Amino acid sequence: MNLVKCLVWDLDATLWHGVLAEADEPRLRPEAHAALVELDRRGVLHAVASKNDHDAAWAKLEELGVAKYFVAARIGWGPKSDSVREIAEELGFALDTIAFVDDQAVEQAEVAFHLPAVRCYLADRVSDLVTLPEFDVPRTATAARRRELYQARSRRAAARREFTSTDEDFLRSLDAVMTIGQATAADLDRLAELTRRTSQMNATGVHYSHEVLEALLSDADHEVLVVRLRDRFGDHGEVGIVLLDRGAAVWHLKLLATSCRVVSYGVGSTVLRWLIDRAVGAKVHLVADFRRTERNRMMAVTYRFAGFEDRSCECVADLVPSTADVRRLHLEPTPQPVSRTVRLLTA
Repeated sequence: MNLVKCLVWDLDATLWHGVLAEADEPRLRPEAHAALVELDRRGVLHAVASKNDHDAAWAKLEELGVAKYFVAARIGWGPKSDSVREIAEELGFALDTIAFVDDQAVEQAEVAFHLPAVRCYLADRVSDLVTLPEFDVPRTATAARRRELYQARSRRAAARREFTSTDEDFLRSLDAVMTIGQATAADLDRLAELTRRTSQMNATGVHYSHEVLEALLSDADHEVLVVRLRDRFGDHGEVGIVLLDRGAAVWHLKLLATSCRVVSYGVGSTVLRWLIDRAVGAKVHLVADFRRTERNRMMAVTYRFAGFEDRSCECVADLVPSTADVRRLHLEPTPQPVSRTVRLLTA
């Protein structure tokens, strides 16, 4: 079961008592406010899908002091299934990582009919949400800042809409700096979370626990690398993980996974170019594991553009045999160009 990444809230009789359009004076439901704050602390994002006048509803959220918790809002008179779908698309989340809470069974039924992957809850269960396993998100430093990260992303998107030149020029204007370095024990909870949360840019879809990563960290033949990114709008935090088994003749890339939040920066491609350059210096081949999932076609394309090929090489014989669903992509490294949009540092 996938963890919930975003909880979409109805407003009237769900987040607050009363119906705004009927001239009621809404008051926050204490149990809803408690769930809002606790899930935000865990890194679950919040959004609004409400049938209301947009300006009046948003003004009420600001008056009640909770507007800051919401990273997306669809407030109007259209079907709520459309609102939920648009929120998922805006955030770049799969529908099976979205949840919806509403006091009206008919609204839940409409969302469930059109978006069966979305998990729906009645408003009278709002106090139970923090106890459910699908909301049991690992507590990490990045999780606690997730709302801030997505709100910064919205500011970037607004800046892009106003930018009149090319995407490449816009990325260059962000003054992005990527750091790749050895992970420490303090990074492992976040890296384990990345392997669970990342689907589009995860080369294998394999989830690594804190304990497994800790064992790899203490293995002299393995590197556990963490990728961080920042730009002029703020710090993205830890956005990627690399698991590398360094043999004498071949380096085995067991996993590359990067956050879906930073796809537009080309993080995966930049990491691969950096790794290929290291392999040139070490005079080794590279072999990368790839297992196709329903969501990771973009990662397959990233590997192909980097030069990895689905062909045999004698160097593969040095590796532990793979399972039937894992393909071994091979590359003979050559020097790589420097990124024109991201400044790369190594730690």
